[in-house]
Amino acid sequence: MESVWHDGDAVGYLDQRALPQRVVRERAGTVEEVVDAIRTLAVRGAPAIGIFGAYGVALAAQLHSGAAFDAATASIREARPTAVNLAYAVDRVLARADHDYLAEAKAIHAEQRDVDARIGRFGAEVLPRKGNVMTHCNAGPIATGGEGTALAAIIAAHRAGKSLHVYVDETRPLLQGARLTMFELREAGVPCTLITDSAAAVTMQRKKVDAVVVGADRIARNGDTANKIGTYGVAIMAAHHGIPFYVAAPRTTFDFAIASGMDIPIEERSPDEIRITPDDPAYNPAFDVTPGRLITGIITEYGVLQAPYEDAIADLETRARIVLSV
Repeated sequence: MESVWHDGDAVGYLDQRALPQRVVRERAGTVEEVVDAIRTLAVRGAPAIGIFGAYGVALAAQLHSGAAFDAATASIREARPTAVNLAYAVDRVLARADHDYLAEAKAIHAEQRDVDARIGRFGAEVLPRKGNVMTHCNAGPIATGGEGTALAAIIAAHRAGKSLHVYVDETRPLLQGARLTMFELREAGVPCTLITDSAAAVTMQRKKVDAVVVGADRIARNGDTANKIGTYGVAIMAAHHGIPFYVAAPRTTFDFAIASGMDIPIEERSPDEIRITPDDPAYNPAFDVTPGRLITGIITEYGVLQAPYEDAIADLETRARIVLSV
């Protein structure tokens, strides 16, 4: 199921806000509509918004020039601050020497499909032959424009004959786990059960969870990882119960310019997303940061990185792109 695509004089996208009740496909025909789709989470997931932003630059080039084009692409780049893929994709498209922005956007999209398949293969290898796996938020095809990251590992393991059951955190307040991850796992035929976020600890305790695997929005040089709010808590619970905790993410999610998670900007969203009455004070961060010391391994298209992450990630930064058959 494609989540984003080039649609002639517009950028097409699957409106994630309507799922799972309705499958709604929309078109963003202006830069303002591209930015709005990202900000309102119609398009979400770090790799997916990167691809969407890349196509948005190509659209901006069709509609604007000069200073107007610069302002348009800056607005796309800044639409959401935490996921590094968006800035990476916009900058890469803009750096294209021949200004064939659409060709570069399509190349980014094609690479993501290949990368996701490789992450799935490496991730499937670290998951048990049978047992229970937990995931938080949504890191499937809808979130990446390819096969997914964390869910790519789970689905690849299922296709390889591993007998896995997945416990899916609902992921408050916007319920990406309940609405999107459950939808994708059912479509793939993977046995799954929805739980509330507050049931994660008791599920680990009573249901013998064998591994946790999640996606990421930005990873610092020391392995600190920003992901959807609630991930940090799940990592702490996994550590307490002695459960391996894996992060699955492509190389483009690593921010080699920052030393630790303290440098990752954390988006705060409207209090209206969580409060019941309009006068309630509310704190609504969209992401949190899991320290690298709580992460068993980081599954990438190049293999599984392990601590010390400073060394492993430094090696990843300098590694040339490897083309693997999948």
